[in-house]
Amino acid sequence: MKLDMHCHTHEGSVDSKIGVEEYIRILIEKGYDGMLITDHDTYNGYRYWKEHLKGKKYKDFVVLKGIEYDTNNAGHMLVVMPENVKLRILEMRGMPLPMLLFVVHAFGGIVGPAHPFGEKYLSFTNTRYFRKNRNIVDKFDFIETFNSCENAERNIQARQLANIYGKPGFGGSDSHKTNCIGTAYTRLPETVTKESELISLVKANAPITYGGSIYNKTTKDKIGKVNDVLIYSFWVYNKVLGLSQAMRRRGQSRYLNLSKEKKEYFFKSGGPVLPELESNIKKAEV
Repeated sequence: MKLDMHCHTHEGSVDSKIGVEEYIRILIEKGYDGMLITDHDTYNGYRYWKEHLKGKKYKDFVVLKGIEYDTNNAGHMLVVMPENVKLRILEMRGMPLPMLLFVVHAFGGIVGPAHPFGEKYLSFTNTRYFRKNRNIVDKFDFIETFNSCENAERNIQARQLANIYGKPGFGGSDSHKTNCIGTAYTRLPETVTKESELISLVKANAPITYGGSIYNKTTKDKIGKVNDVLIYSFWVYNKVLGLSQAMRRRGQSRYLNLSKEKKEYFFKSGGPVLPELESNIKKAEV
């Protein structure tokens, strides 16, 4: 099964020029069987699919629900949750990576770094947090090992990181424009129709392959070093917006019902959920 595992839609990402339906149509023309919608800190693109297209058109094409989450210390993370789990906190940017890992794993989801060797601030290995906590890579379920909007060297580095830690690799176009659609792919060894099936394949370490071609018409390719200013501006914007949502995130995290000691452990380590928490974490679902 051939999918694009990193897709930004106009309905969900303000920087994308591609509507959900146009995205689907182009992928079908290029021989894809499905896509993972990964808009920035929102599920609005997937909501559009579910409300306007699902069950009405493109019935043989699989659309999966994901998100590209902006952490406050480790760059962008791709997250996939089981289809029956809906968490408001995942649409509130700014969690530190250990807290994100805890929340995702507590509810049965998977998480991995997007473009891990990409731009400063936005990419995991180019953050201070990674330099001080390299072994947290063990906590990831997968790594985006091919991103069409990164150069060959950065993708090779991502693949090497996945190999060192024994993690499955995803390939995604990271498309924001139509001419980037279909430049990357992930091949699954069997067909999936819902998020929990994808999660099961990843956790079972199924033979997932990936590949594609480099898209060299990104903004950074066009404007060169000026792009560094834009990246820094986005980092500041992300920090400010993340701080503005801190109270809302705290309001959601209280449903996890953790003691101070457990918060200290899980939010720093991103460790697995304790059995006694299983009955409490469901209260955070909305």
